[in-house]
Amino acid sequence: MKPIYSKLLYSIAGTASLAALASCSEKKADEHRPYNIVYIMTDDHTQQMMSCYDNRYMETPNLDRIAQDGVRFTNSFVANSLSGPSRACMVTGKHSHANGFTDNTTCVFDGSQQTMPKLLQKAGYQTALIGKWHLESLPTGFDFWQIVPGQGDYYNPNFITMENDTIQEQGYLTNLITELSESWLDKHKDSDKPFALFIHHKAIHRNWMADLKDLPLFEDKTFPLPANFYDDYEGRPAAASQEMSIDKDMDLIYDLKMNRSNKDSRLKEMYESFVGRMTPEQKAEWDAFYDPIIEDFYAQNLTGKDLTNWKFQRYMRDYMKTVKSLDDNVGKVLDYLEQNGLMDNTLVVYTSDQGFYMGEHGWFDKRFMYEESMRTPLIMHLPKGFDKKGDIPQLVQNIDYAPTFLDLAGAPIPEDIQGVSLLPLLKGETPQSWRTSLYYHFYEYPAEHAVKRHYGIRTERYKLIHFYNDIDVWELYDLQEDPSEMHNIYGTKGTEELATQLKQELVDLQKQYKDTAALSLNGF
Repeated sequence: MKPIYSKLLYSIAGTASLAALASCSEKKADEHRPYNIVYIMTDDHTQQMMSCYDNRYMETPNLDRIAQDGVRFTNSFVANSLSGPSRACMVTGKHSHANGFTDNTTCVFDGSQQTMPKLLQKAGYQTALIGKWHLESLPTGFDFWQIVPGQGDYYNPNFITMENDTIQEQGYLTNLITELSESWLDKHKDSDKPFALFIHHKAIHRNWMADLKDLPLFEDKTFPLPANFYDDYEGRPAAASQEMSIDKDMDLIYDLKMNRSNKDSRLKEMYESFVGRMTPEQKAEWDAFYDPIIEDFYAQNLTGKDLTNWKFQRYMRDYMKTVKSLDDNVGKVLDYLEQNGLMDNTLVVYTSDQGFYMGEHGWFDKRFMYEESMRTPLIMHLPKGFDKKGDIPQLVQNIDYAPTFLDLAGAPIPEDIQGVSLLPLLKGETPQSWRTSLYYHFYEYPAEHAVKRHYGIRTERYKLIHFYNDIDVWELYDLQEDPSEMHNIYGTKGTEELATQLKQELVDLQKQYKDTAALSLNGF
């Protein structure tokens, strides 16, 4: 069941009367309505690569500004760790089976369905979306949008406009999305309405092509391999059968830019199409950086673990360079909001559509329900009137964003939205009835990276996963004793009662969210 507070229905006309019944903190916050919303979402940005979560690798000073000034969610997760499905969960407030967009390979998002931006429009908001949409249909519910086709290109990208024209912009995509967002605020924002601006970046998606000015960065850094980099996947057949290992599956040309005329790879043609978008001046600067690295790499003739370690080091550096541009651009957005007097009345949200593996289990990419993939960063700058600062430890999920924004706007939250509003947490409250577990379901198989279909439940301490379709395997992890999820304890002596309890809670969630197809697969 949803907590009682998530059912509170606000309306513009009824705000005053409801405020009389609200707590002091609610009164204080409501005095400042209507609030603006700036939602910044990146692609494949993982907590390990944000210094406000993890300072082992790099500094992200502008993202840290948000966390230091506002709140940091320490247990934030997605419902389906894949770009399109995750975005559909966010925009609808519903799990994948309920919003109809379960995977990237077979689905087209039904734009006629109820979405959070449409509900914000009804509440009097002006809505805008700029950047990556990745739902195969054109956006609906936005007063303005300009999106990249599919994944988008890092250099000199195409954009689809509201006139259904495709135009090419010159420059680096992360910078362009920020510039277009600021342009919308300058030229198109209606000063008589609150606004919700969705800034959706391609970064830090594969293949991690950095801005030219950032190419020299991090070249002096050497990174230790994660402790489980050479995971043998014992007791985890689904993990063993994936095709997302840095060792075997990371492409030397497409991913790591080691292109030579006499070398070939499965994805070489795609990489050459990416760099083929560059102007002669851009390509010259790109080649000036990579050519010496290419020559040195092939001269070494690396094999075995030496080659795998080299691939890991290049991957880490390229990923970090792409993060650097993203962090710089988040800083530009924060500066704009401050300079234009918008920070006090604006909720600023930064998150990613899912987590990512930085060598854990030997992997890159996402998809699995394991921690690095399911867990996602979530930090927020809160508008004036919200006193909460610091960490929020409750279990939250990306289906919660839609009801949170509606609640903030004073708009009704429809009964069929499956997420819960985070507003009480942002007000510093500690609801006794907060959820104790999260539901996850991944569908995209067979497809890129060969991750088996699976669903499961995550509690504060435990995780139960069922891999199904062409496999029937259960996995159980004690996250307190085994945070790296190396030891599947399902079926081991002494875990029978725990497994039974978790299975019942899993069934309860499947019934609550009406995932009837999964219910039939449990086999117990």
